[in-house]
Amino acid sequence: MTDTDRGMTVVIGTRGSQLARWQTNRVQELLQAAHADLQVEVTVITTQGDRVLDTPLPLLGGKGLFTAELEAELHSGAIDYAVHSLKDLPTDDPDGLIVGAIPERAIPFDVLVSRKGHTLDTLPEKATVGTSSRRRAAQLLHQRPDLHIIDVRGNIDTRVKKALDDEGPYDAIVLAQAGLSRLGMDDVISEVLSPQQMLPAPGQGALGIQCRNEPESLQTLAPIHHLETAMAVTAERAFLAALGGGCSVPVAAYALKQPNGMYDLIGRVCAVDGSMLIEVETKFTGDRIENALHAGKELAEQAIDRGAGPLLEAAE
Repeated sequence: MTDTDRGMTVVIGTRGSQLARWQTNRVQELLQAAHADLQVEVTVITTQGDRVLDTPLPLLGGKGLFTAELEAELHSGAIDYAVHSLKDLPTDDPDGLIVGAIPERAIPFDVLVSRKGHTLDTLPEKATVGTSSRRRAAQLLHQRPDLHIIDVRGNIDTRVKKALDDEGPYDAIVLAQAGLSRLGMDDVISEVLSPQQMLPAPGQGALGIQCRNEPESLQTLAPIHHLETAMAVTAERAFLAALGGGCSVPVAAYALKQPNGMYDLIGRVCAVDGSMLIEVETKFTGDRIENALHAGKELAEQAIDRGAGPLLEAAE
């Protein structure tokens, strides 16, 4: 952060994809609306996950693929904030860094994109579905063990083009609804998958703004932090963290605030081949963030008691 004659200037680091730029522009708008004298600059940083597009994500290691380079720039002081899709952000904060704000969440569910408009039920026998996510693949196979799951990489626009290509191998692909909606591409969705069909990744649909753990940075971000979203995704990510998992394991979680102020938290752990699915549920009050952390940990213990450990080991 630097002071100028016009006020304070901050620098936000972002990946270069169209979606990452949209997300960063949104955070820029929120910050400037909250601070009239704040100047925001944006710098684009390429991550390992952006450079290596021909290898399935789980084989690359998962954790930190889209975050490590941004975190290095934060540590160096070259940038003040980094905007991430929260589902891509490892659950452990690196030394000296913190998720300083989580804005209001978008729709967290997954969708099917099919050139013939198929839903999960109408996909033909042994249809080919594209996804790079073990969580998505495992839940698909649990319901439709006949499906042929193959990898699909690239930014959203690239993946949609592959899905709609008449000569391509995909009968459908699975994507996050939030990304398509943010880019104005809802028209390509053939089905929004319900939480019963496809529970989302912990933190899906939410943004995490990472910064150095310094009072000035946190104060600047405070007005754009959305408590209800933060409560829900904290519980979801606590479930994942307690299971020792990253984005390469077939773990799903979703927390939803009810009218009475309580949160319902659902978690799933799946066998990679879909042959087994463990689902656990709990509730927690939203008056303290510690309740969300405790609920996620408690739910993970329930899943382990029901046999999740071997499923997670098999996915490593």
